[in-house]
Amino acid sequence: MQPVSKLERRVITAAEQALTHQHQVSLIDVLTGLGWVSHRQVEVWQQGRVPDLESLTAVSADRITDALEVFHRWVTSRGLRPSEVGYLSATRDRRPLRFTAAGRPEQELAFRTHWMPADLPERQRERLTAKQSKALDLVVVQPLKDFTCTGCGQTGADMLTMEDAGPLCLTCADLDHLVFLPAGNVALTRRAKKNSGLSAVVVRFSRSRRRHERQGLLVEQAAVEEAERECLSDEDARARRRERDRERREVADESFQQELAEAIARLFPGCPPARATAISRHTGVRGSGRVGRSAAGRALDPEAVTRAVVASIRHKDTDYDELLMSGVPREEARDRIRADIDLVLDRWRHQR
Repeated sequence: MQPVSKLERRVITAAEQALTHQHQVSLIDVLTGLGWVSHRQVEVWQQGRVPDLESLTAVSADRITDALEVFHRWVTSRGLRPSEVGYLSATRDRRPLRFTAAGRPEQELAFRTHWMPADLPERQRERLTAKQSKALDLVVVQPLKDFTCTGCGQTGADMLTMEDAGPLCLTCADLDHLVFLPAGNVALTRRAKKNSGLSAVVVRFSRSRRRHERQGLLVEQAAVEEAERECLSDEDARARRRERDRERREVADESFQQELAEAIARLFPGCPPARATAISRHTGVRGSGRVGRSAAGRALDPEAVTRAVVASIRHKDTDYDELLMSGVPREEARDRIRADIDLVLDRWRHQR
């Protein structure tokens, strides 16, 4: 009988602990259990901010291969059953995550495979596999300092998303139509997320705790209102709604919004008056960073007004948000719905 190496003991200990706590175990569980990659680094990888997980590990690829061989001998000896899990990034395109730099199929499969007890009920096995395969929430960051958007080149926005080219402001990421719902009311947050076709988790880095902490959600305005109606039986929800109404009144610039609605009506006489009013209210909120609050928007520049109308049509009259949530890249989604937008614009320009 060959003596058990130190690596073998450590791999088996990490695997046993993961299996006990989760009823399943993967190679990533082993690597985090060994301390070769941290949970924080795994989170960075899941957010799509690095090309592969291997680049974050503290050991060489050969060392990972050694651990994988020990791990496979252990799962065979335990009679565990494999289930392949899909890993998707928390980016707008929901692209598959890559585990290794080389990306060889057999290596990628080894990471994607989760191992479960043979006697685990099939329903529980399917539930665990579905949970692991579910794409993570989109993530929006409240930066600690100013950043320059790689899309429009502007500096100083309140929130950003990270893509391959770098940080994007919410306008360039097509998330500026969403409203911020602060964390604190679990029921309201849960219902708003459920009711919103498009949503994103907002986080902020804590220097003292050295981690990103959840601040709230970006969700559709209608989803918040529906969630508030569902929570009206709760006194806390009623108080929150009063507070939100007060905040809305404070940031509303009614005079400018009226002028913006009139400008929309001049450029697009076929636009329903109620819709023009809704567009002006949405894009004209102080501090929102939307088109209506830009210098051109405040000057009622026709191009800026048109951009505000196009943004509204994109989110309200096409299946653009559904395409994004299904993983279609932003530029491809825009190409698909461009003709639909042009039809609405043409109708609004010529109908009275």
